[in-house]
Amino acid sequence: MAEPELLLPASEIAERVDRLAAEIAPRIDDNTVAVCLLTGGLWFAADLTRALSRHGRNVAFDALWIASYGDETQTSGRVLLRAGLQRPVEGRTVLIMDDVIDSGLSLKEAVRLMQDAGAETILTACFARKPWPEPREVSCDFVAWDAPSRFLAGYGMDVAGRYRGWPDVLALD
Repeated sequence: MAEPELLLPASEIAERVDRLAAEIAPRIDDNTVAVCLLTGGLWFAADLTRALSRHGRNVAFDALWIASYGDETQTSGRVLLRAGLQRPVEGRTVLIMDDVIDSGLSLKEAVRLMQDAGAETILTACFARKPWPEPREVSCDFVAWDAPSRFLAGYGMDVAGRYRGWPDVLALD
């Protein structure tokens, strides 16, 4: 593995998340359910929901545990649901939050699950959007950072579960 290269320091991450919250806040209300995609989205979701609160939106919080990577560095092409929602979303706005969109498979599955659960409006927020060679079937409504096509770690992104807690975004290629 290459020596880590700092791409985005924690201070810039915080600024980007706050700007994103300011953009999202007018589109949601306090009846919104903010759904974190576990496990990578946890860091972004925690920061984003706190920032939304500072912008006057106190949303309900829930999580979906879905996986398409496992401990691999490439998607398996399948999305596994490991744990579903704990609260109803029928008739409500849902804000799905994830760390990064690359293939879009996990986000597409999360949107489908929210549609099946009867969400009235589904919005998506991703911290990072990586370039992808093929058109995605789903996109993020709100993106904090257009990332380079590199192997990213830190701020929820990992290598077999490691580096998630690193406060900055690193490139490991």
